[in-house]
Amino acid sequence: MWDWVADPEIWIGFFTLVALEIVLGIDNIIFISILAGKLPEHQRDRARVLGLAAALISRLALLLGLAWVVRLTEPLFSVFGQEISGRDLILLLGGLFLLGKSVIEIGHSMELKADENGPRARAASFASVIVQIMLLDIVFSLDSVITAVGMVEEIGVMVAAVVVAVIVMLVASGPISRFVERHPSIKMLALAFLVLIGVVLIADGLGQHISKGYIYFAMAFSLVVELLNIRVRARQAARQQAE
Repeated sequence: MWDWVADPEIWIGFFTLVALEIVLGIDNIIFISILAGKLPEHQRDRARVLGLAAALISRLALLLGLAWVVRLTEPLFSVFGQEISGRDLILLLGGLFLLGKSVIEIGHSMELKADENGPRARAASFASVIVQIMLLDIVFSLDSVITAVGMVEEIGVMVAAVVVAVIVMLVASGPISRFVERHPSIKMLALAFLVLIGVVLIADGLGQHISKGYIYFAMAFSLVVELLNIRVRARQAARQQAE
């Protein structure tokens, strides 16, 4: 019964899957952070916790419904010779939603800064933010579960890896959200990243797979450059104050 405890392959698969789930959850954390940032400060932490809790529930529900997930890959109809499955439809709709939402947020960010009682306060309600998070959680969870199914065979290992990954994401989401909120340039970079993810989801739904690794590498490189810029600007500001 407990033979799996001494099986190194299971542990390797578990830790590898945890790492991949965390990486695949980066876009989810960024999306949740940006939406939560539109809420009053006292509601942001609760929105992040509920959002990631919804992500955990949707992932576990999909894992427990593996037979249904497998059927999602079966073609439903074809358009111009391209077969479309249930999974493709979910990716297409999710990609369009993420793309539209990100572009709208970029537009808002480029407008004049709103005060606490201005457009920001009127633009978002707690319920609408949670609904938007839950909609995208389904898309991100589908991607996550398909990865898990392709890596390991034991359902228990999949569930444990998903739970651990979401706990890590929950711990990291607070600092990430506050950092993004403090630096407008990082927020714009994060929105650009979400635009790219939306395009990748749409392309995947149309049968054109684009590895997210390229997107993550480009984003990581851009983030390092922007962090260096923030450091330089901080030093210049400190030098000017000293003069």
